[in-house]
This record gives sequence, C-alpha cells and structure tokens, in this order.
Amino acid sequence: MTTTDTASTEIASGPTADRSTEGALTGVSERFLARVGSAPISWGICEVPGWGEQLPSDRVLSEMAGLGLTATELGSVGYLPTDPDALRSLLDTHGLRLTGGFNALALADRARRDEQLDVADRSARVLAAAGAEYFVTCVVSDPDNWQRPTLSEDEWTEMFDNIGRVDEVCSRHGLQQVFHVHVDSLVETAEEIQRVVESTTVSFVLETGHMLIGGFDPLTFARDHAERIGLVHLKDVDMTIASPLNSDDITLMQAVQQGIFPSLGDGDSPLAECVTTLESMGYSGWYIIEQDVALTEGLPADGEGPVRDVQRSVAYLRSIASAIPEHH
Repeated sequence: MTTTDTASTEIASGPTADRSTEGALTGVSERFLARVGSAPISWGICEVPGWGEQLPSDRVLSEMAGLGLTATELGSVGYLPTDPDALRSLLDTHGLRLTGGFNALALADRARRDEQLDVADRSARVLAAAGAEYFVTCVVSDPDNWQRPTLSEDEWTEMFDNIGRVDEVCSRHGLQQVFHVHVDSLVETAEEIQRVVESTTVSFVLETGHMLIGGFDPLTFARDHAERIGLVHLKDVDMTIASPLNSDDITLMQAVQQGIFPSLGDGDSPLAECVTTLESMGYSGWYIIEQDVALTEGLPADGEGPVRDVQRSVAYLRSIASAIPEHH
C-alpha cells in the first residue's frame, strides 16, 4: 500500500468516515483523487494584516502530507521559501510538489505595464525553477490595495492585451497561465467574467467559490467552457454570508472569519456536479482544495484546527469519487 493509500484509509476510518465509504473506487476515481492538492490558505495562511494566527510552515506541510495530499500551491509570498532550491528541498522533505502560485497583477494600468510584466517574469522564473506548472493570474487595481473602480474601454483593452503578454511570459518559462476570478478583483461579476472569456484565449481557474459569489454558476462554466479550464480551485460557499459580502456590509476578511467558506460539501456550491462533469469531459489537471479560513481564537493544538476541516473536505471528495463516470 502506498503512502497516499494509507493516508486515505486513515481518513476513511476517522470522524468523517460517513463521507468516504460510499461506493467502490475505480481507476477513474483514483486518478481523480491523485490530482487533489491543497493550499496554505486552507490552513489560514494569508498576508492580510489582522487575518488571524499564522501556523508554521512545517506544521502546515506535514498536516497536508498526513492527509494523503501530494501537492500544494505556493501561498502568500514569503511564507514558503522564495529561493527555488530551498523551496524544492522543503517540499521534498514532506513528499509534496508545487503546482503553482497566485499572482495579483495590475494589468489594466498602462502606466504600470512594464513593471507588472517584470513582476510576472520574476515570479514565473521562481515557479518554473521550483517545478510548478501553473501561473495563477488575478487582475487587480493595485496589488497592495485592491479596489474596484469602473474601468474605461481602454483599460479593458489594456487588461486583455496584457493577459496575452503574461501568456507569452509563462510560455517562455514552460508554465500555463490560468486566470483567477476573485472577490474584490477587477474580474468578479458574471458580466466581467464573460468579457474575459470572449475577449481572450486565456485558460481559467474554475473557482467554485469566488465564481458563485460573483454570480456565475461554476457548473455552467464547467459545461460551457470545459476546454478553457486549466486548473480547479475547490471552494464551498455559505451563500447566507455571501449576501452581506456582495452588499458591501462586510469585507472579505470578515466574511472568511465568519465562515463563508465551509468544508467541501457543507455549502452551496455544486462541487460534486462540477467534478463529475469535468472528469467525464476529459479534464486532466489539478484540483486544489482552497477553503480560505482564519484562525481568530489562537493557535489550535496539534492535530486540531484547519487540518480537521481539510480532512472533512478530502473525505467528501472520496465520497463523490465513485460517481465519476468512465470516459473514452
């Protein structure tokens, strides 16, 4: 039995066993589970001041590996080593690989074009050297101060052109650019998402949380644009908390601290349908559990805290794996 098999068995025998024992796993479902990773944000790791307690990286990576996960995203810049050799060494210690990294770029601002493309190039160089395959792009007004001004048509055109330029940067480094929809970014709503779909050829992150909050059903996106999906971020949403967030009554940080992103299967996003749809259509990329949490009540004891929530999410994914159809 492999390490992953052992970890999966341990998950199935734990407190979430009811989620992980439904049906037999086939080769198709096992191949799906082998492509599931997570991200440090699932352990509450975020650079935003006041977000919450930050767990040490060795604990987070060890808990990831203990759940049978084999990959992680980079997370907040500086949380994991920025030197590629040191990063590879740390991940190797825990039996993990790097899938990619999140990049907030001001691509609608002509005055910042050269600067932002240089930032993208430097980030891509590190990601590629560390063995990543994805460059996750999120377009923001300012990487240090996200706002949502109304864009002019010239600014939209600048954004679209620069997404293409980032594609060229990624190609030089052997990476795939994937576009990330995000609350408070410049591409948040269904209308904005559709503009990027129609005006670029960029691949997308199917973001099952932020897309839903923005008003674009992720299952509809999966069905209509499967060929554009390069990466999947699995995030569930409590839409009762999303409502005041969309009304600007609370901030995203406050929403996270209130639990807007519960364990997978406990919210309102059509996660099972998204997975089975993509797998039936031949999707072969990674799925990253990215359920943003915030530790607002101090550091949890070893074996407690976010790891329990991710364990529940992994067990949920095992419970739906047997429903993935064979495809040819």
